[in-house]
Amino acid sequence: MRWALVKVCLAVTAMVVVAFAVPLGLVVQEMASDRAFSNAERQAATIGPTLSITTDPVQLRKAVESTQMGAARRMAVHVPAIGDAAPVEIGTGRAGAHAVEETRRMGRAMTASLAGGGSALLQPTALGSGDIAVVEIFVPESEVSNGVATAWVVLAGVGLALVVGSVAVADRLGARLVRPAERLADAAHQLGEGRLGTRVPEEGPKELRSAAVAFNSMADQVVDLLANERELAADLSHRLRTPLTVLRLNTASLGDGPAAEQTRAAVEQLEREVDTIIRTAREQRAPAATAGGAGCDASEVIRDRMAFWSALAEDEGREVRLAGVDRTVRIPVARPELAAALDALLGNVFRHTPEGTPFAVDVHDAGDAVIVLVSDAGAGIADPDAALRRGNDGGRDGSTGLGLDIVRRVAESTGGDVRIGRSMLGGTEVRVWIALDGRARGGSGAVRTRRRRKRRGSS
Repeated sequence: MRWALVKVCLAVTAMVVVAFAVPLGLVVQEMASDRAFSNAERQAATIGPTLSITTDPVQLRKAVESTQMGAARRMAVHVPAIGDAAPVEIGTGRAGAHAVEETRRMGRAMTASLAGGGSALLQPTALGSGDIAVVEIFVPESEVSNGVATAWVVLAGVGLALVVGSVAVADRLGARLVRPAERLADAAHQLGEGRLGTRVPEEGPKELRSAAVAFNSMADQVVDLLANERELAADLSHRLRTPLTVLRLNTASLGDGPAAEQTRAAVEQLEREVDTIIRTAREQRAPAATAGGAGCDASEVIRDRMAFWSALAEDEGREVRLAGVDRTVRIPVARPELAAALDALLGNVFRHTPEGTPFAVDVHDAGDAVIVLVSDAGAGIADPDAALRRGNDGGRDGSTGLGLDIVRRVAESTGGDVRIGRSMLGGTEVRVWIALDGRARGGSGAVRTRRRRKRRGSS
């Protein structure tokens, strides 16, 4: 589209330049020719008074040589035979005798082209005797075309400047039209890839501004729909998985017997059904990204969820340590997503460690990132990488794979990640790295902080 506009403008400007420059050049050429012959006529008229007085060759020669054209050997005087006197030729004549006789016969000025180049102006002049003498002025070709070449060069330069200027203007106008369209197409691709924060600047021509407004409105609706879906999934996780975990742990205290076994089997069956529902909802959900401007106070969310889990921890005799939540820590993660991630981590602690095992939750503000540590004093994880892979694919029986995957998606949506290592309590430590507004992406501060994190994970 951009090059099409440039080509159209180039063609139109070229036609306009040709339509005006060529006639103007021809006019300049004609004016130069008229100027040269008008000057020749004036020079021929200077010898007229002398011819009206005398036809004496000596006097005529002196009069001719005293003129500008005569001194330049560009004037000739053709006097016919008067009475018994012979014809007189003064100066160097270049026009043929036939042209001279034709001028004398017609009684008006004529122009004759010369074989050697240039032209001759033949001007008839009346003598005192009534006869007609002819004054010949040689007009060289250089005088006829004087200034014409310069005029053509100037016109060509002006025409070229107009063409270049029009192309530049057309290119700028084309870019003004094309760039909003390219941004709109690129934003559509990004939205299709799951980057829900993508928006288009509402600028450009009226039609493209309307398209940008419609696209942004559609993207907002998509974000709202996916946010509602994530909210429902998070609510399902909170409402079903957490009570099921508590119920499953409580069935362990029922002892042996048919009723106890039936209860445990029923709980396991219910948990598998819930896992199937959550896995199906997860597979049908499009990739989600944290909406622009979403965020929460990590300390407040962690305190709230710990209040829930502390009751169960007290029943099981678990010691709980909570640190770093005494001040506000803002993170670019929606509250439901952080709560779902924390519930997944704490649910794993209760599910995979024996009763009475202590655990801790620590929050560290690293300046360009917030680190959430969930650690326990259990047996630990023999293969952390495999655990992360299982968390990603949900391949274990009795597991949706949603737990660590929820945590990973929350961290990676901000530019962070999740690491599993050995905790200071002796068991597992899950380290959730949450970048603040993407500032930890590739910067020098991020490199230093990640190195500190790696050293801590290896200790």
